[in-house]
Amino acid sequence: MKPIRLSGHAVSYMARRGFSVEEVEEAIRTAPWTPTELGRLECHKDFTFGRAWNGVVYATKRVRPIFVEDSEELVVVTVYTYYF
Repeated sequence: MKPIRLSGHAVSYMARRGFSVEEVEEAIRTAPWTPTELGRLECHKDFTFGRAWNGVVYATKRVRPIFVEDSEELVVVTVYTYYF
């Protein structure tokens, strides 16, 4: 599989949205990809969380990277996280 690189935008949101590079890579490598807007791709993976996020305890965290595939690599444009 191609290497995965996070864009500067994605990296700048890591702390604010609470995801790690490892979670993004695991989601991309193991979850099915679907096309989304502007020729991009997306996938999502649920991770066991069981901790507090912004003062509320959540059992699960969903990591949803949005990325593009070029000839050399996968570039992650942004990552959304959902807690439930």
